[in-house]
Amino acid sequence: MQRLLDSYRAIPPNSTVRLAKPTSNLFRARDRSDVKGLDVSGLTNVIAVDAEARTADVAGMCTYEDLVAATLPHGLAPLVVPQLKTITLGGAVTGLGIESTSFRNGLPHESVLEMDILTGAGEIVTASPEQHPDLFRTFPNSYGTLGYSTRLRIELEPVTSFVALRHLRFHSLTDLVAAMDRIIETGGLDGEPVDYLDGVVFSADESYLCVGFKTTTPGPVSDYTGQDIYYRSIQHAQGEKHDRLTIHDYLWRWDTDWFWCSRAFGAQNPTIRRFWPRRLRRSSFYWKLVGYDQRFNIADRIEKRNGRPPRERVVQDIEVPIENCERFLSWFLENVPIEPIWLCPLRLRDDDRHAAGWPLYPLRAHHTYVNVGFWSSVPVGPVEGHTNKLIETKVSELDGHKSLYSDSYYPREDFDELYGGETYKAVKKSYDPDSRLFDLYSKAVLRR
Repeated sequence: MQRLLDSYRAIPPNSTVRLAKPTSNLFRARDRSDVKGLDVSGLTNVIAVDAEARTADVAGMCTYEDLVAATLPHGLAPLVVPQLKTITLGGAVTGLGIESTSFRNGLPHESVLEMDILTGAGEIVTASPEQHPDLFRTFPNSYGTLGYSTRLRIELEPVTSFVALRHLRFHSLTDLVAAMDRIIETGGLDGEPVDYLDGVVFSADESYLCVGFKTTTPGPVSDYTGQDIYYRSIQHAQGEKHDRLTIHDYLWRWDTDWFWCSRAFGAQNPTIRRFWPRRLRRSSFYWKLVGYDQRFNIADRIEKRNGRPPRERVVQDIEVPIENCERFLSWFLENVPIEPIWLCPLRLRDDDRHAAGWPLYPLRAHHTYVNVGFWSSVPVGPVEGHTNKLIETKVSELDGHKSLYSDSYYPREDFDELYGGETYKAVKKSYDPDSRLFDLYSKAVLRR
């Protein structure tokens, strides 16, 4: 903590405060700075796990990979474990995260009991529903524009050694969404409580729900860290397909192939995969390859050499109310040449502590939303960000929201209406009175 505070004080008063952080899970580029950033090197550990209270105190830059490694020996896990190992707890709270428990546990920030935040004013503030509640409520989705979490106390939940999976095949989006809604409303499938729920859309007539159940029953388990690829294992012609994973491998089932994005690097080619070291089959390594591409424009050079136009990056997660999910999926499949698509339903938790809501990402209480994730590129359109802008417009038409970890193109007025507006500005003025941190629009849209 002392190194962190010393590094803050060493930043010139007229310079913007940033993290000195070598890795990131953000997909939007930003301006480079010659000013040395905040030293967060000492904020990477799990501080303590209280198995009896089912809580953990965790440093803000601790990755979920390290957090899960500390909690699983106690038979516990965070209420929501985002899909990629190097996502940090602080990042998932300030930038939002989601996974297959979100239909019953909401989003990661909802399981935070309290957190210590280094504000833009250079002060360490403990925020909770009772202390500095304005900062506590606006911190989620603020992306470091109100401060940086240094310690978080979170709730944990019991897990079992194994997860039994039932992959349900659908031939229409109508049937898929109806089945998803039914599982969420009843909390179960065929009378059995459902613990995990997400899905994959390959096309309008091929989609799946992946329904998971906690189990202690020993038996054979699948391994998708080798030649087999998880998302391909989901596919089948009719009905349902069963599978089993250890809880560890279930939590990280998407990381090995970065969902399906490893195919862009050839890692799903059987010949190449055979020689691709297992330790490099992980999202953090693919991220490095993306970094090289962004730095040297490798993909666009290849397209140009082959006589094709450059491509627009379309890497987004959006949420729409479940009643509008089919409409969005149908529109997307007709207008955007990207597949597969990930689905993850969510509902905010029914918790009196959070009745005031989360103004920077306002979702309706007691209502189901569906996160739709798509991560690829398309040929460039007539203007910069053409396809991304079409998606933003459609999501707004359907009463949805878009995550801000990637490229955004909203006009400021529209952005303010969607992401906190006057509430955000008031809290920003209170905890960053000298504007040492960029504001949210500057970060998310202007890429500062």
